[in-house]
Amino acid sequence: MSSRASAVRYARALFDVALKESEPGQVEQELSSITTLIRDHADLQRALESPSVPPTGKKAVVEALVQRAGFSPAVSKLLLMLAERDRLVLLPEVLGAFQAKLRDQRKVLEAEVTTAMPLEPAQQAALQQRLSAATAREVTVTTKVDPALIGGVVARIGTMVYDGSLATQLTKLKGRLAENR
Repeated sequence: MSSRASAVRYARALFDVALKESEPGQVEQELSSITTLIRDHADLQRALESPSVPPTGKKAVVEALVQRAGFSPAVSKLLLMLAERDRLVLLPEVLGAFQAKLRDQRKVLEAEVTTAMPLEPAQQAALQQRLSAATAREVTVTTKVDPALIGGVVARIGTMVYDGSLATQLTKLKGRLAENR
């Protein structure tokens, strides 16, 4: 089984437990904070992901982190299980899959917006409102900058792409002019 599939299974199980025992938003925050902590501390990350450190040693480190942080029982159990099974390397993927389940439950769509220049906060908020109106769902926006677009916006929501870039419009115009020759 691929690591992605394993991470999705762990996330789905954690989500089901979180719905019954606690607030999924709190679980997401805790999972995000431990993932960030491990990522930001290189020595800790190396120790938890190294094949030369036995799972018992990893479990002891995770137990200390769990006690110090005061995580919910659901997150604590998941972290200890991942440590026992030497699968802590999956934590970022588990977080991503859990966040996707949480967005789906809350009926929130993720939009990836690419522009030629960085957007001002007011422009980003207006674009977010327009995308929400177009999809009839709440939309969260992440932005990227690609100067090759020349101008305009490309918004990707799942498999749907809204392409209003100047580069695409120029390409279409070029095609039409070539047809009319």
